[in-house]
Amino acid sequence: MTNLTDLLPAGAGGKQVDFVASGTIGDGVTVALNSDGTVEAVVGVTQGTGSEATWSSSSVRISSYNGVSAVYHPVENVVVVVYAADASPYYGRAVVGSISGSSITFGSPVVFNSNYTRYPRVTYDSSTEKVVVVWQDLPSSTGHGTAVVGTVSGTSISFGSVTVFNSAGVTEDIAVTFDSNSNKVVVVFKSAEQSNRGYACVGTVSGTSISFGSTVMFESGYTLWIGCCFDTNQNKVVICYRNASNSSYGTAIVGTVSGTSISFGTAVVYESAQSNYNSIVYDSTEQQVVVVYQDAGNSNYATAVVGTVSGTSVSFGSATVIRSAATTYTNLSYNSQDKKINVFSLTAGVLPLTLSNGSLSVGTLSVPASSIQAVDIAYDSSANKSALIYANNVKQGKAKVFTNASTNYTDFIGISDAAISDTASGSVTIKGGISTNVTGLTPNETYYVQTDGSLSTTSSSVTAGKALSATSINLDYST
Repeated sequence: MTNLTDLLPAGAGGKQVDFVASGTIGDGVTVALNSDGTVEAVVGVTQGTGSEATWSSSSVRISSYNGVSAVYHPVENVVVVVYAADASPYYGRAVVGSISGSSITFGSPVVFNSNYTRYPRVTYDSSTEKVVVVWQDLPSSTGHGTAVVGTVSGTSISFGSVTVFNSAGVTEDIAVTFDSNSNKVVVVFKSAEQSNRGYACVGTVSGTSISFGSTVMFESGYTLWIGCCFDTNQNKVVICYRNASNSSYGTAIVGTVSGTSISFGTAVVYESAQSNYNSIVYDSTEQQVVVVYQDAGNSNYATAVVGTVSGTSVSFGSATVIRSAATTYTNLSYNSQDKKINVFSLTAGVLPLTLSNGSLSVGTLSVPASSIQAVDIAYDSSANKSALIYANNVKQGKAKVFTNASTNYTDFIGISDAAISDTASGSVTIKGGISTNVTGLTPNETYYVQTDGSLSTTSSSVTAGKALSATSINLDYST
């Protein structure tokens, strides 16, 4: 007997357990346990964007009352983009994209409105597996609020007949969300012919058609820069907006859908300064909403505030500056797997935020392209990627796939005893056992799992164990 490894029993001291692999796992590598009971190699993913794709080679409307809108369709695993043309004919169009790895490819654009189109917005109705597009329609300059149901198949989309949801006059600053509790589409907007007040209405999809209940006023003051989302914990719609009749303060209100109607609680100010480009998203992990806006009272900096919904009320914490520079046209999405709120803005790029215990931490900015003119972002939960949708400076529709930085090292469970093929069963030495399938260790040193899956004496939040020899480690050894 010449060294410690001679004392170690074959088979890692009886702490071997067989698991099914999700993805290929190498020989003698750190392994993480997944929520479904499978295991995968501990890896770190670098934040970044893939190659640029084109979804429209012709002119895309890029002014403030137009732009683009995108949503993920989870059944077809595609992203649906709607936009308005900036050249005759000024029709509204939709196009469908599919993410594969770090790339996205698109089908052919399809017309959903053969009139001058403004404020196109889109949401996904999970109860009918349809998308709903809303916009300002301009036949004879009426500007009515109008909607249509889209059916997606692969990278193709078709539409039913259009329905007017607001015929009282010019409909502007449109936003839309889906209430998955009542299975209703909720549209919010400003009615220019009704003293620019804020209104909402509830839509019901049936087949390829949609019908609406009566419009309900949520703000009697001059309302603009409207955003909305649905809180799945409280089953409420949350609307954010700038109230120009109250010093242009950033304001929010909670809506409750009942049947084909919606009622509202009391409006709450979240920013006592002029608040522009208001966007809102729901963080399903923390069960809170996050509003991002341009704070005109603080050098137009990009600012965020966290809100907690309770009943028909919402309360907010202190504001956090997320970018100390003037920032315009922000849109948000939530990456539920990596638990990141991605802020995509026209003047900056993609900025990931992490919400924990009511506080926001700011990640690293990624700039997908220069001279971006219109933006939206949609999270693909199947690919765990986000589609960045934008127009360039010559009004072409472009897209890139964005990947959040992530690591699964906190789910470390042990070290593989041999290579395991994807979906095959293989042996892993788990915590409490002694792995003899490693190399390059220094005896009596404590090793830690790094975010990329390697073992190092550099401290991290995940302890691997204490090295017994150059090729063995007592996993989860308590120091």
